[in-house]
Amino acid sequence: MKLLRTKVYYGRNIYAHFPVIRVDIDLKNYVNIPTCDIEGFNEGLLAVLPGLKEHKCSIGTTGGFVKRLNRGTYLAHVMEHMTLEIQNLLGYDLKFGKARYLENDSVYYIVFSYENPTAGEEAALLAFDIIQSLLHKKSINFEKRLQQIKQKITSNTLGPSTASIVEEAKKRNIPVMRIGGESLIQLGYGKYAKKIQATITENTNCIAVDIACDKELTKNILRTYGIPVPDGGVVESYEASKSIIKEIGFPVVVKPYNGNQGKGVSLNLNSMKEVKKAFSIAKKYSNKVLIEKYILGRHYRATVVGEKVIAVSERIAAHVIGNGINTIKELIEIENLNPLRGEGHEKPLTKITIDDVMLLLLKKTGKTLEEIPQKGEIIYLRENDNLSTGGIAIDVTENIHPDNVKLAINATRAIGLDVAGIDITVKDIGAPIVEEGGAVIEVNACPGIRMHHYPSQGKSRNVAKSILDTLFPEKQPCAIPIVSVTGTNGKTTTTRMLAKIFKESGLLVGMTSTGGVFVQEKQIIQGDTTGPKSAQAVLMDKRVELAVLETARGGIVNKGLGYDLADIGVITNIGDDHLGIDGINTLEEMADVKSLVVEAVKKDGYAVLNAEDNYTNRVLERVKCNIIYFAKDPSNECLQTHMKNGGKAVYLKDKTIYIFDGKKEMEVIEVEKIPATFGGVLEHNIENGMAAIAAAHAYNIDIKIINVALSQFYTDTINNPGRFNVFDVKNFKVIIDYGHNIDGYNKVLEALNKIKSTRLIGVVGVPGDRTDINILKVGEVSGKYFDYAYIKEDKNLRGRKAGEVAGLLKKGCNLGGLNEYSMEIELCEIKALEKAMEKAEAGDMIVVFYEEYAPLVEAIERFENKIDTMNPAVSDLKIVKVGP
Repeated sequence: MKLLRTKVYYGRNIYAHFPVIRVDIDLKNYVNIPTCDIEGFNEGLLAVLPGLKEHKCSIGTTGGFVKRLNRGTYLAHVMEHMTLEIQNLLGYDLKFGKARYLENDSVYYIVFSYENPTAGEEAALLAFDIIQSLLHKKSINFEKRLQQIKQKITSNTLGPSTASIVEEAKKRNIPVMRIGGESLIQLGYGKYAKKIQATITENTNCIAVDIACDKELTKNILRTYGIPVPDGGVVESYEASKSIIKEIGFPVVVKPYNGNQGKGVSLNLNSMKEVKKAFSIAKKYSNKVLIEKYILGRHYRATVVGEKVIAVSERIAAHVIGNGINTIKELIEIENLNPLRGEGHEKPLTKITIDDVMLLLLKKTGKTLEEIPQKGEIIYLRENDNLSTGGIAIDVTENIHPDNVKLAINATRAIGLDVAGIDITVKDIGAPIVEEGGAVIEVNACPGIRMHHYPSQGKSRNVAKSILDTLFPEKQPCAIPIVSVTGTNGKTTTTRMLAKIFKESGLLVGMTSTGGVFVQEKQIIQGDTTGPKSAQAVLMDKRVELAVLETARGGIVNKGLGYDLADIGVITNIGDDHLGIDGINTLEEMADVKSLVVEAVKKDGYAVLNAEDNYTNRVLERVKCNIIYFAKDPSNECLQTHMKNGGKAVYLKDKTIYIFDGKKEMEVIEVEKIPATFGGVLEHNIENGMAAIAAAHAYNIDIKIINVALSQFYTDTINNPGRFNVFDVKNFKVIIDYGHNIDGYNKVLEALNKIKSTRLIGVVGVPGDRTDINILKVGEVSGKYFDYAYIKEDKNLRGRKAGEVAGLLKKGCNLGGLNEYSMEIELCEIKALEKAMEKAEAGDMIVVFYEEYAPLVEAIERFENKIDTMNPAVSDLKIVKVGP
């Protein structure tokens, strides 16, 4: 057995509408050996993972998987169940998984759900290693491996505050995007997006955070507002602390100047000896140390959001209760077995850690870790009450005195925070702080909300909801509209047409395409940007009011979608391209892949489908939203049936494109007035125009705006670079197009055959990852239409040997009718074009099906400049905007 690769899908994907992991394995010699025929395998597996006995499997009843094991199942299926069971042991309740044949007789893929990507990937690796250990009779330390995974998970898991806000956002259908591997989260898309990190929000003032982190400055500001705070000061040396303590008197508090989570804090110190020890502890966390008067009382946290006190907790320091039997150390170990306690912030409570601060407190109270407390005796292990050091919280929101509510809000306002945790020490939160001699101890700019969501006693308070209410007030949008466009051919042109239409309507548009990422026609990322990362770049841009996303097959198959749900999904067509790649071997499978774009559309959104495409009926099975069909033939049966049922449609009639809005027919534009159709000759751009019109109509764009935008849409280097761009060079023309499959070649060459005046010269090539048959057919189409062909290859051979693709194309050209004297191989794309231009005759049309666009434009310019030098009377290079 061999583990080949692992892919993590973070969003909707071709396997599920939730995150999954795919693992590819080569079973090799075990491909046809059932588990019942592998000696000791079933018994060993159930000994390591007894929880598998509860798995239902396809039988549907508990124990179903064990029955399959005993009857004989195969290792890919076994590994699927193992990954789920290991994740269950890690605390994740997961059920989805499947194993399917992939390629080469013995290669299978396993797909399974996950909540934490680290947990999912590590579970798969452990499952594979367990299988290997059972097959080769080797031992594996399962418990040790499980603990190692838990440690990795802790470092990768969202903190409890962030996780609570994310969970609440999902309940409201607010899109969630994790940025990087830490806790930075974007909620919503585009102009409505808000970023959060724990409880620091995009609305949080940076200066206010800096003030809150400066404890002495915070106290000075609060004093100005008449808010009681402890007396004290900041020092850098132990000697300097003596004068402050002399002024304020014992007892005192020693804590790091800019610490957090109660780390390094020592309370209720009554001697300089205790202060000296506490000072050395605090110095581990900060160069400066804060000395304050100790305020006697209970410790409370009031959390303020949007100038409202949302929750109040009494915080009680970490402690154990004696039973007359166990030592303090043993009682700590027993308490840490509490399932509510975990490492760091992974669970409602944090495990209690033995450290210098605890030992100092025990020494001060005359205790040791080996002492056995009496039954019922409370042993405090910390003087600070932070949950991160093992403390607990009790909800007392309903008990806080109104004066204290005002004081907490005033403290938050004084510092300038939108979300704050006000730490108050007072005998009773139900009485005014001022009267009780209490004080505000700290103002926290990033307060943890775990204590309020999961109190040890009392009512849970949904602080996350309140934070979201301030970020996304009621009835305010949280996401911009998304239009996602896919298909075998035409998706780039359709995407660009739509971007132009939406811009004409006054919207600031973000667009992804094979030509880069653009925001309102300004390129922000170069290259082929049709995958999920590029989509996220647009959705993260706070300028963008509407996104038009070209969504290519490769990104869908290998990474899933870069967004949650679109408002409009467009499929231009399903054609014979990219088959045999990534396990997609048939047009039916390709249709299923492309269908994800219209599956992931809001229920009240629209799917734009080609009524004349052979695979639309298959796609239709997956659509759960409204539908707009488009077709060149208005009598198309699918189109007519849809319209009779009140459905919307776009179609061509008498060389004019019409919209049927469910009730009436409306004229949009004559095809000859769309420059991209070259007077109606480029039929594929008529189809692309109809798809764009349908999507624009789905968004309720006025017909007049659509008309204006399309009447200005040229196939030039500005509107549609690389798509049938025509250049006037000397006394011939050069046409650059991205046709890279059979259908693309056919449509371009059929159109040119109608308008050519003399010779049609081709510079032809095709990506190396296409099948031999596909390459031969492209060559055959070229041989049928071209009078002469220069055969070139892409720089990226995609696994082929140099000259291999060219050889297949040459053979195809010959089958199409070109003889040996009418074609030549020139592997370099640029050199092939240069040869074609050097030998071109008056009236010739040279067509280049390119790999790299910009170098070809530069080559044409160089050639034109060369001609100008020889003959100054020749005009400059012209890009033709209307067809000949």
